[in-house]
Amino acid sequence: MFLDDKGIARLNKEFLQREGPTNVISFPMQEGHFTTINPQLLGDVVISLERAEAEAREAGVPFEDRLDYLLIHGILHLLGYDHQRSEGESHRMRRKQKELFALIQGMAGNSPS
Repeated sequence: MFLDDKGIARLNKEFLQREGPTNVISFPMQEGHFTTINPQLLGDVVISLERAEAEAREAGVPFEDRLDYLLIHGILHLLGYDHQRSEGESHRMRRKQKELFALIQGMAGNSPS
């Protein structure tokens, strides 16, 4: 789901008890009360388009690349990666993000015009 800063700030406050907007939030469906609804469903990833655009501008990267990176980040959280757990886990997650992002970039570069 794509939201603006106001929308993601509301979710951040309601579900994570954190103030303000963030770039991405993942809502896993493999844990909690509703895991039996659809066992194959990993969950939802919510991205703030405003945050993504600002971060892309700051980093001097294309907006679409930043969106791809945030989506990868959110999906990795759904798969159990957690950069806040430890420095080792953070390094593992960053390495996997870079690996997957490079794969996407390679696929995009090989697509027919």
